[in-house]
This record gives sequence, structure tokens and C-alpha cells, in this order.
Amino acid sequence: MNNLKYQSYEVARKDYQDRNKHRSFVIWFTGLSGSGKSTIANALNSYLFQAGYHSLVLDGDNTRMGINKDLSFNKNDRSENIRRVSEIAKLFIQNGQIVITAFISPFEKDRLHAKNNIGHADFIEVFIDCPLEECEKRDVKGLYKKARRGEIEKFTGISSPFESPKNCDIRIESQKQGIEESVNQILQFLKSHKWLPTD
Repeated sequence: MNNLKYQSYEVARKDYQDRNKHRSFVIWFTGLSGSGKSTIANALNSYLFQAGYHSLVLDGDNTRMGINKDLSFNKNDRSENIRRVSEIAKLFIQNGQIVITAFISPFEKDRLHAKNNIGHADFIEVFIDCPLEECEKRDVKGLYKKARRGEIEKFTGISSPFESPKNCDIRIESQKQGIEESVNQILQFLKSHKWLPTD
């Protein structure tokens, strides 16, 4: 570390934001598998794209098939998974992007680390709150059935805990709300709190 020096560039974050006509920040989705994180993240990103915003989605499965494919699902590797994602998100917001992350991120300390790393002023935590029973009914990937049979170890909600956020910025009850209603709730928050322009 003694031989490293942070490299600054002529084009700064503010320049990107001025060009894009919006600020950059991270919307961090957390919730059980099957709660609807990726679906809502995709719908939100589609809206932002159509509205002319510069945004992208970082998804748990996608990153685990790429940059995080060397990580397991033990507690230490779960923490490293979230640490890496927070570093990636941080790079993107420095380049003027709205970053939407869709990760189970089951442990409070890891989410807090991500928030501290990215910066509290650039971090919105969205809890996609869905009862375990409903997530198991959906079981889009068939993972809960495998976990119940003991074929998947340390599966969140079954053999590994999920620590629900105590002070999230937005709570989406995805069992009761449709995708459009959920996206609108997030957009209303973003505009009312000046994260997005209101006009």
C-alpha cells in the first residue's frame, strides 16, 4: 500500500453529473431469494433508461458468474461478495451513473460496510420485504426445494439467517405490491428527496 497513489482524472464526477443532468448514487436492494429484487431492479432501470437517465443494474447471480465466481456462500465469502460489489458500485458513481444493486446481502454488518464504503450521502437502502413462505411458493429457481432437501448448504432463510434491515430508506412489500406500484414508490422517494429532478 505504501507504493500506491490515488490517481485523479481531468474529467471528475461533477462533470459527468453535469453532462447527465442528474446526480449519481447507489440504490441497494436487499431481500430474500424470490422476493422480487431483480424483477423490480430491472423494471426501475428500464424506466430510468427510457427517461434518459444513466443507470445500470448489478445483479447477484450475474456477478457470481463473473467477478465473484471464485467465492463460496460461507459467511466470509458472502462478506467479500458484498465488499467487491460496493467497490464496483463506487467506481460507477464516480462516473456519473445511478447504480441499482440486487443482492440478498443478508447480514447487517455487510450492508453497513457497503454504505460506509460508498458513502452515506450516496446510498439508498431498499428492503424488498417478502415473507419466507411467499418466497418459497414462488421458488423461481427451485432453490428452496433443494435447500429443504439439504442439497444446498447455508441457504439464506433456511440454513443461514437473513437479518432484516432496521432502518432502510424504502420498504417494498412485494407480496402486496405489483411491480409498477413498487417502482412508483421508489421514484416518488427519489424525487421527493431530491435524488432525481422533479421536473
